[in-house]
Formats: sequence, C-alpha cells, structure tokens
Amino acid sequence: MSSVVASTRGSSPVPTPSKKATEAIAALSFASPKKLHKRPDVVIDDRKRSVSPDTLIDEDEIGEEDDIQILRKKFVGEVDMPESEEPLLKESKRRFVLFPIQYHEIWQMYKKAEASFWTAEEMDLSKDIHDWNNRLNDNERHFISHVLAFFAASDGIVNENLVERFSNEVQAAEARCFYGFQIMMENIHSETYSLLIDTYIKDPARREYLFDAVETIPCVKRKADWALKWISDQHSTFAERLVAFAAVEGIFFSGSFASIFWLKKRGLMPGLTFSNELISRDEGMHTDFACLLFSHLKRRPHPDVVKHIITQAVKIEQEFLTDALPVSLIGMNAKLMCQYIEFVADRLLVSLGNEKVYNVANPFDFMDMISLQGKTNFFEKRVSDYSKANVNHSNQKAEAVASKTFSLDEDF
Repeated sequence: MSSVVASTRGSSPVPTPSKKATEAIAALSFASPKKLHKRPDVVIDDRKRSVSPDTLIDEDEIGEEDDIQILRKKFVGEVDMPESEEPLLKESKRRFVLFPIQYHEIWQMYKKAEASFWTAEEMDLSKDIHDWNNRLNDNERHFISHVLAFFAASDGIVNENLVERFSNEVQAAEARCFYGFQIMMENIHSETYSLLIDTYIKDPARREYLFDAVETIPCVKRKADWALKWISDQHSTFAERLVAFAAVEGIFFSGSFASIFWLKKRGLMPGLTFSNELISRDEGMHTDFACLLFSHLKRRPHPDVVKHIITQAVKIEQEFLTDALPVSLIGMNAKLMCQYIEFVADRLLVSLGNEKVYNVANPFDFMDMISLQGKTNFFEKRVSDYSKANVNHSNQKAEAVASKTFSLDEDF
C-alpha cells in the first residue's frame, strides 16, 4: 500500500494511495541533512514502539483477507495440475545429475552468481571508524546500527527458508545449484553485517542488543515475523512462498539499501557503502532468480494473490522506514522513500507477470546509477574486480587449456 494505515476508529482521515503518490512527486527533492553532529539526542526509542499503528487491522482489511483466501484456491496457467506434478517440483532421480542441462536460463543465472563471488575479508573499514566517530551524529548512528541489525538477522532467515523449504521442494538440478550458491552468499552477507556491527559498536551490551534484534527491536521483529510466517506455512503453495521471498529480498531490503546509498552520495562510510553495493546486487540477483523460477511454473497463483503478498510487504517496509525507523534521521525525505518502495514493488510485480499497482517514478536518481536496475542489468553492473570465476568465457577453450599448461620456467 502507499501509506501506513492507522486503523483505530475516530482517527483523522488517512491519505489515499493516489494522494500519497501525488504528494511524493510534488516533493521531489531531498531534505538537506541537518547538522546535528554535536547533539546527542536520538529520536527513536525502541522500547516505546512495542506496537505500531500498522499492526492493527481494520474491518476492510479483514474483508480483503477473506477474499484472498478464496482466490488462493484459484490459479492461472495449467489450473488442474497438482503441485506434485509441477516439472520443477516433481521428484526425479535426474536431480542427482547436471548434464545435459534442461533449464538453460536457470543454469546461466547460476553461472552469473558464481562469477560475482566475494568475501567479507575484502572489505576495508578503516575509514568507516573515523566517519562513525567524527562525521556522523547520534541519529545517523542509531539509524545505521538498526538497519544493520535487521540485515544481520534477515540473511539467516532467507537461508532458513532455502534449507528448510526451497532446496527440498525444487527438484531441478540447475535451480538447486543456484540455491546452494545462494546459501553460501547469504552466509557471507551475514558475516559482513555482523563484522560491521562488531566494528562500529564497541559496547558489548549494545552489540548483543543489536544481534538479538528479531527479539529486542519491535520494528525488526515485525519484518522477521512476516518472513518466518511463510517458512512455517504448511498450507501455502510453493509459488506463493516464492513470491513472498521475492518480496523479502526485493522489497524488505530495498529501502534500507537506498538509505545506505544515500550515505554514499554524501561521501560517508565507504566500507559500509561498498559492501552494500555488492550485497544489493546479490539480493537483486536472488530476486530475479525467484521471478525466473516463477515464470517456469505451469500453475501459478491468481494475480490478486501475488498483488496481496507484494502490497503487504510494501506496507511493512514503508512503516519501517517512515515511522519505526524514519529515514529523516539521516536527512532523507520520507515521502520519497515511500514512493521509492512503491517503484521497486511495481517493477517486481511486472517481473511476476502482474500489472503495476502504484505507477510511480523512481524519485532517487542516484539509485538509477548504483543499484536495483532492470531485471538483467542488475547483476551485470557488478564491480569487475569481484568477478572471481571466468565463467562467462567458456567458449575460449584454447586459452583455458593454454593457461593450464605445465611449465618449468615458472618461479615457484
């Protein structure tokens, strides 16, 4: 949805989605960062946010949930096909063997993921420590630490789903290769975020508080609970959960990625922003892969079910970055952040075969140049130094053979 819904009766009228979008476009400029470097106050107190307005459900939403439950029994494509007969999911001994490749697009996605490998040890955080201590104010430190707390836990949740559900359900060997590599990369992401927290936060008690964010910080817990709900849901179809985790990686991360890139635009925290660039490209690839698998499914959910899942994620992400952990803490325009999340959601909906819901433009020009590009270009714009495997030049067999020739002239 385009706005965070407060559902208590008697409250002031809530702006409609179209009105929110209009206001956002009219305000198409960044708020100048306030120079608060000497002020120790922090705007947000986690302890006072045990319940957010958006956790309340009004009567209209209850009616919508009833409609969705009916639509979940309706499908598009080969509607009479049981899920157990879905080619990607149908049990087969062929899953133990890779060649000959059956799903070439899926295999190429795996090879592109393989080519983008990097490790946490390659991050240089030396300049970040100076920025953290001398160039950021308390509000900015609060914001960054809470975003990192969400990220540190979220990659573990994504892996939980991959290990417990998707890797067991998907039978295509090519897709299993991708999931295996994704699990490794999510581990590297988690290590990187943990390393960032460990580097910036020197107080042990505060560090533990952030590492336990899914239990200690309500706004982080809400996002985590939504994702965990889909992992434990035994009644949802694979396709529904595929959409849900495309939303987790494509929407739940989008606003936070943009907020860190905003720091890059201001010349702050180069180690954090570089790791954010690499991780955002990985997550974009994971989202693209979910859309690719979705397109291979013979029986897919009703478009309104897809829309419902995506718009739920939009509401949660908007509330997270405009109310629970407002981007105004780092000098960003909250209305534009809402619009940006809607823009990302629209692109994801189109990739899943749906119509756009919000029809808004990208308000953040710097994101056009850095990350979250179109479906293919997203992962082709990675930093060349981090192309670890020569997987995109398999046709150059002669050079590959020559490079492996044993020579006694080499210095050992």
